[in-house]
Amino acid sequence: MASGKEIRNKIKSVESTRKITKAMEMVAASKMRKAQDRMRAARPYGEKIRRVAGNLSHALTDYAHPFLERRDEVKGVGLIVVTSDKGLCGGLNTNVLRLALSKMKEWDAEGKSLQVSAVGNKGFGFMVRAGANLVSHLTGLGDTPHLEKLIGPAKVLLDAYVNGEVDVVYIAYTRFINTMKQEPVIEQLLPLSGDLVGSNTENRWDYLYEPDAKSVIDNLLIRYVEALLYQSVAENMASEQSARMVAMKSASDNAKNVIGELKLMYNKARQAAITKELSEIVSGAAAV
Repeated sequence: MASGKEIRNKIKSVESTRKITKAMEMVAASKMRKAQDRMRAARPYGEKIRRVAGNLSHALTDYAHPFLERRDEVKGVGLIVVTSDKGLCGGLNTNVLRLALSKMKEWDAEGKSLQVSAVGNKGFGFMVRAGANLVSHLTGLGDTPHLEKLIGPAKVLLDAYVNGEVDVVYIAYTRFINTMKQEPVIEQLLPLSGDLVGSNTENRWDYLYEPDAKSVIDNLLIRYVEALLYQSVAENMASEQSARMVAMKSASDNAKNVIGELKLMYNKARQAAITKELSEIVSGAAAV
């Protein structure tokens, strides 16, 4: 059995760790509320522009934007992977990266070329280690997503799609369900289809464009891509803070249990030492 001094040192060490995890839990809880408010505020705009863009894909117009054209054969795939910059958030990043890696293996087995854009330090490091064809990346997102930073890495894949280097673009991120549940998903970003956004293909809408169809559709589809990208990052950040809060709470509870067990061990060791000393005193007195 370990000595009393060793057990006391272990107790102090675990107590210090528990203070850190408790502080991180409180910080994550504060950031989680802000991230959830930001995500919920962005959802209505994202859903609305999805609906409009979905209807637009079936509208009758002489102008066909490249984002609306479905290609007969898919030879190249673009993938945007959204992860966090920091760890200590449970299996959040592991789950979405495992899902992305599984899809990457499927595309590789089908002979499709792959271009990857990583948003977040964890995804960037993983893709470098995996030897993926990383064409762009973004790290240092902070606690608030900024669209002007996000659009740069994604534009590399959008330009590759327009130029015909990739025929479909996906985005992988962690969707926020509730504080206790986050779901890794991969969604198709391009080409846009009304089926993907829940548009009713039986009722095809027609539009009047002012000043012309090209100007309106070009700007609308750029807003569509920006909205989906921002929404994905906002969902991922809300999921990150929720997962970190839960992970730190679990760590704090485990530390509390470990401290209780160590204190019990310490009391047993102390009691054994006292009993031994008393036995030695009684034996010495008896010998005299």
